Amino acid sequence: MTTITINFIAADGSTTSAKGKIGKSLMEAAVSAGIDGIAADCGGLLTCATCHVYVQEPFASDAGNLPPPDGEELGMIDFTAAPHRPTSRLSCQIKLTPALDGLTVELPATQY
Repeated sequence: MTTITINFIAADGSTTSAKGKIGKSLMEAAVSAGIDGIAADCGGLLTCATCHVYVQEPFASDAGNLPPPDGEELGMIDFTAAPHRPTSRLSCQIKLTPALDGLTVELPATQY
């Protein structure tokens, strides 16, 4: 397997599926697929919060094969334009693995 399927839920409730390459970030996959709602202003350098997403179950739980955010990511999440939730992540910090096939994320209403 060289790609996985990622599901994006827009703020209006519409859904889009895209393929993401294993080893790339969720943000890179979203940008490559032209997903509206991921601005990615810093290009994945963890210096902005414009790739904010809400991870959906079962991937949001500890058993979801998604490593938890580190302190630097948690600090940057405090600067998101949309309210953050317990499942908030920066998509630039989520590395795609085979275990994340079927990952579903909700996009916030705004990144600014």
